[in-house]
Amino acid sequence: MSYQTDRQRVSGLGSAKDGTHEWIGQRISAIALVPLVILFVLPLAINLGKDFETVRLAYGHPFNAIVGILFFITVSMHLKHGLQEVIVDYIHGKKKLVLALLANTAFSTILGVTGVFSIAKIAFGG
Repeated sequence: MSYQTDRQRVSGLGSAKDGTHEWIGQRISAIALVPLVILFVLPLAINLGKDFETVRLAYGHPFNAIVGILFFITVSMHLKHGLQEVIVDYIHGKKKLVLALLANTAFSTILGVTGVFSIAKIAFGG
């Protein structure tokens, strides 16, 4: 039994039979961000108002550094998947779509790499 109209069958429109992995990845990253946000912001809230060196030492602790790196990786992946859905849904035209998807990938990657580099620099005392 087909749920497509005659016009959809002729045009080849319908389910792409793809995209489930993006949806699942988006949900998993959203769930993972709940504890990561809490564990990432908690040292900042505890050290709010203290000097720079105290805050640097807090984020230099291995547990906080690992949480920070996981936080930035997960945020960048979540952002990439979320913006990709918006771009695919609302940007029409092959060239605009490809450029927007490339810009999305570049922006999310730069954000993730910058965050990981920052946390690593703090953790290794640079």
